[in-house]
Amino acid sequence: MSGVAVASFGPWAVDAALRGDPTFFVLGGACGLLPDTLDFKFYRFFYKHDVYVSPDPKDPDPRKIAGEVARAVAIGVREKRPVRLKLGTIRLGADFWRRYRVTFDNDAREVVCRLGPVVNTGQVPVEGTEDPGAVGRAPLPAPVVQTYDADLVADIFDGPSVGFVPRADGGFDLEFLPWHREWSHALTVGLFLGLLWALVSCCFGAWTLAWQGLATIAGCYAVHVLEDQLGHMGSNLFWPFTRRRTSGLRLMHSGDALPNFTAVWISCVLIFWNLSRRQPALEHPFPFWKLVLVAVVVPYAVFGLLRLALDHGRKPSAPAGDDADDEWNEMKAS
Repeated sequence: MSGVAVASFGPWAVDAALRGDPTFFVLGGACGLLPDTLDFKFYRFFYKHDVYVSPDPKDPDPRKIAGEVARAVAIGVREKRPVRLKLGTIRLGADFWRRYRVTFDNDAREVVCRLGPVVNTGQVPVEGTEDPGAVGRAPLPAPVVQTYDADLVADIFDGPSVGFVPRADGGFDLEFLPWHREWSHALTVGLFLGLLWALVSCCFGAWTLAWQGLATIAGCYAVHVLEDQLGHMGSNLFWPFTRRRTSGLRLMHSGDALPNFTAVWISCVLIFWNLSRRQPALEHPFPFWKLVLVAVVVPYAVFGLLRLALDHGRKPSAPAGDDADDEWNEMKAS
């Protein structure tokens, strides 16, 4: 939706749409989706890991899981380089999986693995399958600093992958989904794709289409990357000139409902505005200030008052989410 909204700011896009040509709007929507599509639908299947943890479904041993995680950290200590770890899932049947959780206890210098309940594909625990005594520990060769809130949880479909990145103090930063928001979430990639479009267009003599497509592709790709920077994980903004993700602003989590709804709603409002103002002659002109008042200020003020009234006297709380964990669960749910 954000990509389509950015495309609608191009007068050429709206004029083409009025002639029945949706090319620029299609480009906007496609480029708005492309960064995550590249990661979750393609790149992650070709990403190589140094250590793969594959628990035995018939006899999952939390001590072995913890030991393999500790071994990955030991490789980083010994070879002084980043190490990539993949946690496999424990599938018990067509619709059943054993959940397990890995945490890093830097005070005790241990990796701790806890077997959890059996869950179905909807990630709902099966009653009576908890095993609180199944805990495994292994010595941790170096401190591991988590750069996000959640533990490492493996349950359905595909398990998480992490990277251990050396720090100057001898410890390691724990990067969740090291293949995500790497090269695909770079402003330079959007610019490259736009230049590629322009080059092909110029080969066919379509000079105007070249710069219009370049502006549309680069702008719509960039809006996805910049929106991601509002969260926690961040992106590798200037690959290949930079190699690591730039930390996000931590203003929200990717799974938060209100920011996601707001992004879609504001996009719809902007698309409406850009389409309406390019009409040849409107019987009832709609100034921008009125649109903002009617479509944004008033409904959000009403929403805020209702929420305040409903929450009066209560202290609603929710478990702290995490940007990386949100995206991973959304991907599995899709």
